[in-house]
Amino acid sequence: MNSIIRYVRSRASKQHDDLTPYANLENTPSVIGSSLDVSQNESANQGQTYTIDSAVEKMGFGIFQVKLSILTGLAWMADAMEMMILSILGPALHCDWLLNEWQKALITTVVFCGMMVSGTMWGKLCDSYGRKACLILCTLFTFYFGALSSFAPVFVWLLILRGLVGFGIGGSPQSVTLYAEFLPSKQRARCVVLTNLFWSVGACLEVLLAILVMPSLGWRWLLAFSSLPLLIFAVFCSWLPESARYHLASVRSDLAEETLKRISQENKMPLPQGSLKIVKSDSKRGQFADLLSDEHRVTTLILWFIWFANAFCYYGIVLLTTEMFQIGNACQASEASKQNIEPFCYLRCLQTKDYIDLLYTTVSEFPGLFITITIIELLGRKKTMAIDFGVFSVFVFLINICVERSVMIMFLFVARCFISGGFQAAYVYTPEYYPTVNRAVGLGTCSTMARIGAIITPFIAQVLLKVSPYLAISIYAIVGLLASVASMLLPVETKGRQLEDAETAYDPVVH
Repeated sequence: MNSIIRYVRSRASKQHDDLTPYANLENTPSVIGSSLDVSQNESANQGQTYTIDSAVEKMGFGIFQVKLSILTGLAWMADAMEMMILSILGPALHCDWLLNEWQKALITTVVFCGMMVSGTMWGKLCDSYGRKACLILCTLFTFYFGALSSFAPVFVWLLILRGLVGFGIGGSPQSVTLYAEFLPSKQRARCVVLTNLFWSVGACLEVLLAILVMPSLGWRWLLAFSSLPLLIFAVFCSWLPESARYHLASVRSDLAEETLKRISQENKMPLPQGSLKIVKSDSKRGQFADLLSDEHRVTTLILWFIWFANAFCYYGIVLLTTEMFQIGNACQASEASKQNIEPFCYLRCLQTKDYIDLLYTTVSEFPGLFITITIIELLGRKKTMAIDFGVFSVFVFLINICVERSVMIMFLFVARCFISGGFQAAYVYTPEYYPTVNRAVGLGTCSTMARIGAIITPFIAQVLLKVSPYLAISIYAIVGLLASVASMLLPVETKGRQLEDAETAYDPVVH
């Protein structure tokens, strides 16, 4: 564990000089909080204050952050398994229940409908009642209905139960909100992206589980086994701390100081001298209208499209992979469409070889994340997202070429590699941009826009693909290209910024 800490600190030290212009972003009206136990040097420290930012920066990256990374990563792994199963469940039910293409698309769409409905709600609940309690609640909710969906007797019941699973998963982005608030600015981007390796691990585990379970036990057992990591995460959540920034925004500086002391003890690093500065804010927490204020409107609207494109393209390529395994390459699908051959006549059930090839394309997320880790601090968040979307667009266009299966798998591999990296870059940028009072609701609304993209994408990847393969594939490439341009149009680069604790602390670096 100590080697992990030394690695993160050594890699982050290269960005130390870049942080100097951002050291004093938090210029907010404040009073001195007196709830902190004053040491025997009280007289010397009288009048001194420190902020949460300065405390987190001084305590640095240590044992506490390593534990939090593992726990947050477990949540991501569990959610990834519930999402990856969508690309497996549709083809399986096509064979088991003889579902048509529209019904297959609805299985995926209903999950994202639940996520869209709940995304903003979970964000507002987290702003009002705390990140920890709501994260535990949404995790248990997802586990219960995920396990229950394995008993669905008919198609309608499966849709209802999977929709409720989506409702619970809608709160999962709040784990990023909680995690990012405990990270020093020098390590934040790299740690958030590294933690998202657990998402890729979860996706790979789901495919491995499918290889073991599907041939003998079937999709019901796959659904049941896939929900278990959620229960494990909920059990370990008793260790999870509440956000010190949330306590301070709730005018509970005593609880905020207790959390900071806990981090100080675990990291074996002292807190700054003095008492915690209380940031006074007259604005209510979690106001949607603030996202569209003059200060945030342009960035918010662009972020909404970026998140829409991210989900549309990411889940599109995931669904497209298994569909292409069923129909062959784009030329074969186009020929079948011209001859008006019914999908039931040429689609086949997925075999073990298909699941192994699916595992190959899923593994592509690992190099995608490492590429993002490498360039996100060198080039900044905006350019990283632009590159990821751009490369994705090029290789999706190449899928239109009539090639052998192995070459098509390579195109799918590279496309998924870069779109997964773009998704993680957006997860870094968004919490860094919004101040604490609006961070959770900002992330929640962005997640809602992502769900809209994910709701639409099954009808492109699973329905339109059977009608016009070239059009369906080209739509993903065009959306990726537009998102690349949108990333460069963002007015604020958040590289090296500290997280803001109040609206009045906003002091953007505009490029």
